[in-house]
Amino acid sequence: MSRYADAGVDVAASDEFASSIAERVRATWKDSVVGSFGSFAAGVTIPSGYREPVIMMTTDGVGTKTELAVALGDYRGIGRDLVSMCVDDLAALGATPIGFTDYLAVGALDKARDEAIVGSVAEACGNAGCPLLGGETALHPGVLGPSQFDVAGAAIGVVERSRIPDPNGVEVGDVLIGVSSPNVRSNGFSLIRSIFDADALAEPFEGRTVGEVLLDPSVLYVVAIGAVVDAVGVHGLVHVTGGGLPGNVPRVLRDGLGVVIERSAWDVPAIFHLIAERGDVTEKDMFETFNMGIGFVVIVELDQVDDAASVLEAHGHEAWPIGTVVEGSGVTFR
Repeated sequence: MSRYADAGVDVAASDEFASSIAERVRATWKDSVVGSFGSFAAGVTIPSGYREPVIMMTTDGVGTKTELAVALGDYRGIGRDLVSMCVDDLAALGATPIGFTDYLAVGALDKARDEAIVGSVAEACGNAGCPLLGGETALHPGVLGPSQFDVAGAAIGVVERSRIPDPNGVEVGDVLIGVSSPNVRSNGFSLIRSIFDADALAEPFEGRTVGEVLLDPSVLYVVAIGAVVDAVGVHGLVHVTGGGLPGNVPRVLRDGLGVVIERSAWDVPAIFHLIAERGDVTEKDMFETFNMGIGFVVIVELDQVDDAASVLEAHGHEAWPIGTVVEGSGVTFR
């Protein structure tokens, strides 16, 4: 007689794993959480003080950066990548995250790996002030190899309707403030993996190995962006992910507007220069694939630049004016 375990699914081990992560998940909970760990679902109450609250939702994954984590056997930052990709998308609409769920699919359970991944999700949720409401760990033997995994997440947030940035509010002369990203975050790894083989990943670079630098977890912007929205009149917010600055900045502009970005306004981190050199990637392709050192953009009026930059820096992020809104279309570098 065939059993589920014979097909590669160990239900008892799955239950044991769920118990092992329970405390880390519950540690992210606030009084707003409704439900209990291990239930079929959990909920959150909408914070008080909103006159016209709008619920925002977003979902994302980590992409093929997971393959680099497998190659290096280091999973400690993957959860931060996942949370950042989701909650920073919420931040781009001015929303505060109030709940997160994750989905981890594995070919076979690996206690150390899986606890590291879910633990880093919980840690990042804590840093974002966002309860980890629950999730799912799914065993897919025969679909994923024993060492393979994939991870995805979804975040829910809330924002006052009147505070959602409107492209019609962006005006000629507004200034783009770039917020630093010292690393690649989790975009462009299909290209990266085509450039760096195992030997190249093991090469020394800036006191570590190339692989370790590439695997650095994403910067988390949501708390700082929320503070900026509270402090100044923000006209636009841009989460710089796949597509880089050229692909993401136009998403917050109305027809008839473009931006000019001063390429010399910030120093591009060395890891991007290495990627371009080793892969013979043009500067145009680099900017259209990677964040190139700018992970978030805040668009404000000229007289609010200093105040906005001060708030960002107070939250631990380097920030600089990097460009201006102009009549036209798209993104021009000079």
